[in-house]
Amino acid sequence: MSAAALALPDFLPGTVWLVGAGPGDPGLLTLLARHALDQADVVVYDALVAPDILKLARPGARLDYAGKRGGKPSPRQPDISLKLVRLAREGLRVLRLKGGDPMVFGRGGEEALALAAAGVPYRIVPGVTAGIGGLAYAGIPVTHRDTNSAVTFVTGHNASGEVPDGLDWPAVARGAPVLVFYMALKHLAVIRQRLIGAGRSPTEPAAIVSAACTPAQQVVETTLERCVGDAEDAKLDPPAIFVVGEVVRMRAALDWLGGKPAFSGDPLGRPPRQQAG
Repeated sequence: MSAAALALPDFLPGTVWLVGAGPGDPGLLTLLARHALDQADVVVYDALVAPDILKLARPGARLDYAGKRGGKPSPRQPDISLKLVRLAREGLRVLRLKGGDPMVFGRGGEEALALAAAGVPYRIVPGVTAGIGGLAYAGIPVTHRDTNSAVTFVTGHNASGEVPDGLDWPAVARGAPVLVFYMALKHLAVIRQRLIGAGRSPTEPAAIVSAACTPAQQVVETTLERCVGDAEDAKLDPPAIFVVGEVVRMRAALDWLGGKPAFSGDPLGRPPRQQAG
């Protein structure tokens, strides 16, 4: 079915689309993201956009890398925003392509504000965020009625690359049964220390998902107190998602990608219910 048949919006010259590419698997692209790749004159992409997704850009489109990686020379955020404005004013259809969702720890809000201030028309296209899609590919539900009715998403570092210093760690620890940390691998020891110090159990189930939704995906099931050593033993590389909570136990039954056999019993390890006599 064509874009016209789906009534997808026109990608007009002189506009910028801020688009989420999802956490890695090209199959997780939205229809609007695929439509933008078909139309864009220039794709300004970040470090977490999978190479197979870039191959979907239309022939002749310019690919412009603007990724940030911790500890490596990276473009400054104000420079990226200015580039988007300049390209749009040249009359180009500018696709700003970001891993995951552009508005979830993706600085999409900063770039949208810069475009709005410059009077450049833009569209925001959400994507599948890694904290949901990456855990689903690991066989870990973010919520389940038997474990949690709330979940907290936290960034593992702030703009300076350090653990966020403005967080109320006791409130974070108490706020939800399930905690999901983005970009947490570098500061895993500090995060563990602060959560345990704020009252989370050292034996609470946890998992680290590295390179989620890609052929290189690795999943380490662990506990809060063992997570640092287990991550080192597994030689995990960023990007990685860190999840803490009882939902991790469900991976024993839900690891669909790993091809585990059918699971029998209770995934939370609860004893069988007694039948009424």
